[in-house]
Amino acid sequence: AGLAEVGVPVQTIAPKFSGRFNKGVDYVGDPEAFLKEFEEDAMVATWAVAAFGLPPSLKLSIHTGSDKFSLYPGMGKIIRKLGCGLHLKTAGTSWLEELIGLAEAGGQGLAIAKKVYAQAYARYDELQKPYATVIDISMARLPNPAVVKGWDSAAFVSALRHEGKNPHYNRDLRQLLHIGFKVAAEMGNEYLDALETYKPNISRNVSLNLFERHITPLFLG
Repeated sequence: AGLAEVGVPVQTIAPKFSGRFNKGVDYVGDPEAFLKEFEEDAMVATWAVAAFGLPPSLKLSIHTGSDKFSLYPGMGKIIRKLGCGLHLKTAGTSWLEELIGLAEAGGQGLAIAKKVYAQAYARYDELQKPYATVIDISMARLPNPAVVKGWDSAAFVSALRHEGKNPHYNRDLRQLLHIGFKVAAEMGNEYLDALETYKPNISRNVSLNLFERHITPLFLG
């Protein structure tokens, strides 16, 4: 009501929800409790548009909401039932799919993925500071870069790809690489050129992740 009164054209509201929303991995908490909170907030947002004249494009947002696959079917049912908008941010999960595409390609692509991991591992204390409340990483569960150096493409991809039933999936490694994007940015053209070289692999992984694992359960049902 206050935002409407002063004429703020608010587009997105990000309420606080119970449970943990860690970077790049699934929700930690009680999904049923979350969905109850989410539906209540969606009902309020939908009502507020009509009651206070807020923009009809008003959307709910979940901070660190990508990769929360256990929640998406229930969330999708709620937003389709209520006609409530949802703002889904996918930059981080897409960055990880870039790394998967590079590693999957082998050769220089795999070498770059290993280099990013080695530097992120060495710079953990620096990289984790801005994200301390949205990561849960155990250094004891992270493979040593010397071990990762010997991995082939399949081993690296299995550790990084978000497939909870895969015994080789490592959620700690995935979170570390999620916050390690700064390493790739500092690589400059070395990294950018690799994106061009291995574009088919990267595009396939990014597209599949966004459409099949995010858009479909949330918006298409």
